[in-house]
Amino acid sequence: MKLLILAAAALALSLVPPSEWSIAGALAAASSLYALARLPLRVLVGEIWRLRWLVLVLGGALLVFVGPVAAWISTGRVIAIVLLASLLTLTTRMGELIEVLRGLLAPARRFGIDPESVTMTIALTITMIPVVAGFAAQVREAQRARGARSGLRGVVPLMVRTLRHADEVGDALAARGAV
Repeated sequence: MKLLILAAAALALSLVPPSEWSIAGALAAASSLYALARLPLRVLVGEIWRLRWLVLVLGGALLVFVGPVAAWISTGRVIAIVLLASLLTLTTRMGELIEVLRGLLAPARRFGIDPESVTMTIALTITMIPVVAGFAAQVREAQRARGARSGLRGVVPLMVRTLRHADEVGDALAARGAV
């Protein structure tokens, strides 16, 4: 049901004629759902904080190229959908989400798509997001310890750590016969 609500909300945010107020309402609704889920305010603040670069890069680029209203609307849509998706992952056990996705993808088997492989890929993707975020925090901390500025210099070490971790996960999956 949560996945259906997320899909419906994303579709509604995409199809409803945008205005400054409708986007503000969508952001307020997404934020209020965190309280409805009885999550502490710090969880919502943490989710918003994690999105700061998305807001700055996307919002900044749109502000420059299309103007403030369009930047607010487009960035607000993306942030509202990401907040809802984060809420889904915070309030739903991964096993439940995988079972629902497997059931939804079962008809795709007729077209040669393996639902188990697709759900495993989605589950790995979702679980790797906090791992990569942790790697990014470690790289920033190491740069600070060396007195280096954060920025593009952190991209290479982050990519190396991420790719090394991906290799380790791939090796573990191969050892278990999952791939």
